[in-house]
Amino acid sequence: MGTSDSLSSLLGAFTDGKVIRQLSKKSDVDPNQVNSLIQLGIPTLVQALQKNASTPTGLSSLQKALNQHASDPIDDVSSFLSNVDLDDGSKIIGHILGSKTSNVQSKLGSQTGIPTDQVGTLLNSLAPLLMGTLAKQNNVSSSPDLSGLLGGLLGGSGNDMAKMAMGLLDTDHDGDVMDDVGQLLSGFLKKK
Repeated sequence: MGTSDSLSSLLGAFTDGKVIRQLSKKSDVDPNQVNSLIQLGIPTLVQALQKNASTPTGLSSLQKALNQHASDPIDDVSSFLSNVDLDDGSKIIGHILGSKTSNVQSKLGSQTGIPTDQVGTLLNSLAPLLMGTLAKQNNVSSSPDLSGLLGGLLGGSGNDMAKMAMGLLDTDHDGDVMDDVGQLLSGFLKKK
């Protein structure tokens, strides 16, 4: 099984019915809306990570962050989410999205019908799981290629999801997320 296949199977856990019901109950949000948020939010975060990792500084920061999450117990997703550190999740989201955090949460909220504060809580729950998943996959690979790993995630999400993620990140609607994400690199995933 290739890196992309393994990663797709790991990410399938994000949309598992039990996980969606658990997040729904925890956040008091309809399960269908939680599923929609996951379908839009995870590709958005991965797209931002990929853009951030496109520079040597961003790539180095991401590698350090993945090393910090390498031992996260993500094999039992339900248990992991029951004990997730929302403060850590908030820091991760802040590092990934930087000054765009509120804007992205607002856009995700308007697209899913979830209030922005609940979008934040859900993303804060999912971010450590995403980092743990990436860290685990990066450690499994015989020659870690974070760009390939992130690209594989986006490829597995389908073009429509990647385009939607780009739309969430391209806040000035100029078709280029690099100018929007570029300012995030200086603070990207520094040590807590």
